[in-house]
Amino acid sequence: MKSRKHYRPRLLLCAACVAVALSVYAAPGGAHGARAEGAGGKLSPELLARAQSSGGRSVEVIIEGDDDAARGLSLGTVFNLVGGRVTRTFGRLGLVAARVPESELAALAARPEVRYVSPDRPLGASGHIETTTGTSSVRTQTGLSLLGLVQTTTTLDGAGVGIAVVDSGLDAGHEVFRDSFGVSRVAASVDFTGEGRTDDPYGHGTHVASIAAGSGQPSGGAYAGIAPAAKVVNLRVLGADGRGKTSGLLAALEWVMQNRTLYKIRVVNLSLGTDAVDSYRNDPACAAVRRLVDAGLVVVAAAGNSGKDSLGNKIYGQIHSPGVEPSAVTVGASNSFGSDGRWDDGVTTYSSRGPTRGSWTDDAGVRHRDNLLKPDLTAPGNRVIGAAAPNARLLSEHPELHVDSNQPASRRMMYMSGTSMAAPVTAGAAALLLQVNPQLTPNLVKALLMLTAQPAAGQNVLEQGAGQLNVEGAVRLAKLVRTDLSSSTPLGAPLLAGAAPLPQSTVAGQTFWWSQGLVLNRTAAHGAELYTLYQKAYGRGALLGDGAAEGAEGHTLNASMMTGGVSLGAWLLTSDGSTLAGGTPLLDVRALSGDTLPDGIMVGDGIMVGDGIQVGDGIMVGDTTVKARSAAWEGDETPCMK
Repeated sequence: MKSRKHYRPRLLLCAACVAVALSVYAAPGGAHGARAEGAGGKLSPELLARAQSSGGRSVEVIIEGDDDAARGLSLGTVFNLVGGRVTRTFGRLGLVAARVPESELAALAARPEVRYVSPDRPLGASGHIETTTGTSSVRTQTGLSLLGLVQTTTTLDGAGVGIAVVDSGLDAGHEVFRDSFGVSRVAASVDFTGEGRTDDPYGHGTHVASIAAGSGQPSGGAYAGIAPAAKVVNLRVLGADGRGKTSGLLAALEWVMQNRTLYKIRVVNLSLGTDAVDSYRNDPACAAVRRLVDAGLVVVAAAGNSGKDSLGNKIYGQIHSPGVEPSAVTVGASNSFGSDGRWDDGVTTYSSRGPTRGSWTDDAGVRHRDNLLKPDLTAPGNRVIGAAAPNARLLSEHPELHVDSNQPASRRMMYMSGTSMAAPVTAGAAALLLQVNPQLTPNLVKALLMLTAQPAAGQNVLEQGAGQLNVEGAVRLAKLVRTDLSSSTPLGAPLLAGAAPLPQSTVAGQTFWWSQGLVLNRTAAHGAELYTLYQKAYGRGALLGDGAAEGAEGHTLNASMMTGGVSLGAWLLTSDGSTLAGGTPLLDVRALSGDTLPDGIMVGDGIMVGDGIQVGDGIMVGDTTVKARSAAWEGDETPCMK
């Protein structure tokens, strides 16, 4: 299947997708190593341990199948052979959820029809944003009529774009989700938790959705979301306690695939996650995200809130799934310290840092880490004001998060912090780009967001990616991108319909240079050709990371995907605040090549990289609950989502 080229291990021989309800697919060869073919290599680490010490119990799993071996044979037949039971099928995603006896896990993995088996892991959730992101600078757009005689004025507010918010539900009656006529902009609400409700008893999803698409009506416009006219699709996968399962997330993403055209869904926000145990190549949530991106959807994922340990020490290697997926726009949280100006902004202490540490094990028992650069960028996520759901559990447990508790429930607002808040800021920005230029591919949206980001001085690529979101620059550049680009557009053709802009923005009185660079899997690229010439990596069915080829000596430009004027960095840098290529060396990119970065390696600032795995705690804690202990408070004393 061409759309998944360069995505799966090269030694796998599977290729096409089998469109059978109970069958699953695997993808063709990729450029990042191989996964073991033996039964042990096809079981995630947790399941392998349970298979080796079976106590007669059963376990809920997610299964991906090998297409070539599975042709003509449904997984239902396979499960009957091992005594399992299918609980959910995700035909459009090519995945199946099932309950299987522990004693049969090894037999299931040994079947040639089965490619990989992972647990149905627990899942959890992870005010002045218009001005500080530069959104207010581009809210009013001017142009000329078709005859070129009359100047026209339009509002850039996400109109015509649907944003799917996959979260804990939302309060559809809140005023922030009504248009100027009082009509709800919540286009659909679907429950995937089994609780039979689509409101938000937990309180996370309402806040998240309002950041992406809240109107700001209750506050007189003071706390408007980034895309206040966008339609919102409410997909509830987290229950009343803020917890859910991977299978619920997969069901919601399957629904998006089926209904994306009906509801004009162009953007999916995932302010949730779980520990990244498996390689992204085997992680079912990552596979589902890639299917959506290949179908033309921008998927924005929170990086996670595990950037420091219990003592407040900085740690690396804690990006959560599905934020570890290369095709997703993975967002860390920046701290604006309550001011519109960006001169003092930086990455929050709790925002998860890269590299990604999901892994796979070969037949010799050797573990291979992904070590991909994440996050892709950061966005304001600390002490963000958004809508409060009535009787929300988060507010009852933490009344200090109230902004205006005396207001009627339909107008109430609250503070929250975390990468869960940074993600919808970015999702709203993606909606604006798609409104101003509907022909943009997901990869182009991701590239424009990174190319125009503002690097924060003193922060490295593993903390901030390309830098902090700059809506003003991204929108201005998106307007110039040609609308006739297609799969047949040659490499190096002009990307823009007009002259290249000066690569800088002025936001809240501060002028700064754009990053002019991209994060590409295990290296970074920079150069003016990235925003002036068409790169094949911008097309549908590709990854931005395909622009770089990896060898024993480091990285080289992939000449079939990137033009020769693009430069690849030999080092990951601590930024000097200028561009992605400006700063001091932190880590040789060769340390990330070949899956060689081991646990415990010292990064340039003396901080250790951990394995990013917390298996066995039974519940994902990365974006789920607000902790009030002092170590979880950011510089302006806001409890962060931890």
